[in-house]
Amino acid sequence: MAEEPRTLGPDMTASDAAGLMANYDIGVVPVVDQDGTLTGLVTDRDLVVRVLARGSDPYALPLRDIATLRSIETISPDETVEAARERMSDARVKRLMVTRDDKLVGVISLGDVAQTLSSTRAVGETVRDITESPATTEVVGSNAPETGTPGRVQQDRERAR
Repeated sequence: MAEEPRTLGPDMTASDAAGLMANYDIGVVPVVDQDGTLTGLVTDRDLVVRVLARGSDPYALPLRDIATLRSIETISPDETVEAARERMSDARVKRLMVTRDDKLVGVISLGDVAQTLSSTRAVGETVRDITESPATTEVVGSNAPETGTPGRVQQDRERAR
């Protein structure tokens, strides 16, 4: 878990978030109010989709106008790494905000989970769950390759018979 994550207030701008991300090589900036309560998140994708793609001025656009405010996935610092992995998988997110009494105390990323858990299979399944979407699971056309390793594809074919 990244303790004491870099945060910004809701009055800071998209440019401030981009600068913080560049300086610290991070992909998310939690938005917190003055008492440290988590109020939103701004990701690198938010900056692209909600600022650049719309032609907005990143120097004037406050984070409160672009931050994700709903469905922020949180976890207690008292939870296990396995519980964090399961929450990420279920919610299909790459990061969890670690909070205690609604105050942000850290951020746990899928990378943190992968480094901690000994089960590479569980981590791989979580990555699959997070990244899977209708676009990646539907086979378009009969010439599309089957997913999986050649040995796994052959086993699946034999089981289907």
